[in-house]
Amino acid sequence: MTGMTAARSPFSPADRPQPGLRERKKIKTREAIRAATYTLIKEQGYDATTIDQIAERAEVSPSTVFRYFPTKEDIVLTDEYDPIILSEIRQRPVEEPWPETLRHVLHRAVELGTSEDEEVSRLRTHLMVQVPAVRSRMMESMSATGRMLCEAIGERTGRAPDSLEVRVYAMSLIGGLMETSMYWAEHDHRDDFATLVDRTLDVLEHGVPREIR
Repeated sequence: MTGMTAARSPFSPADRPQPGLRERKKIKTREAIRAATYTLIKEQGYDATTIDQIAERAEVSPSTVFRYFPTKEDIVLTDEYDPIILSEIRQRPVEEPWPETLRHVLHRAVELGTSEDEEVSRLRTHLMVQVPAVRSRMMESMSATGRMLCEAIGERTGRAPDSLEVRVYAMSLIGGLMETSMYWAEHDHRDDFATLVDRTLDVLEHGVPREIR
């Protein structure tokens, strides 16, 4: 970014706090449950996959699965990115224009998302489109993500997190990104996802452009 000093990133190994043994075990368990779930879904489909099967494949008890993920849909939808993304927002220079901050942070989110198994990433978005229960749960989870985003936006703008302007902007952003994921999946993942995110931000910032014919 022109004329802007790069912020120190919480993604830097030197800056990132290292989790303790207990937290590492939790992360390992969550990853095992997710991996088992995606493997089973690829083998037999979403509806045929049960919590008992997931627990057996992940070598944990069904109660452990439910302790980490309240529903099967949450296993598909939950990731570790929200707190990291919010931390990245807070690390950006306070004088940086908000649109620039947002683009930086969302491009970082895309990098994180594409760092996972590409097949898993595509399967996840496919399930969001094809499975009503997953899509419904995604809509429910938007409110929690929205609250976290409102806090970060409020800090950057000096507005109250529960102000109408902050809430409308946060939920417009979340809804826009959800539709971006849907569009990507519905078009067989042919488009570059980072480019789609840029187009989404352009619409939020400038409105819908008139089509030139």
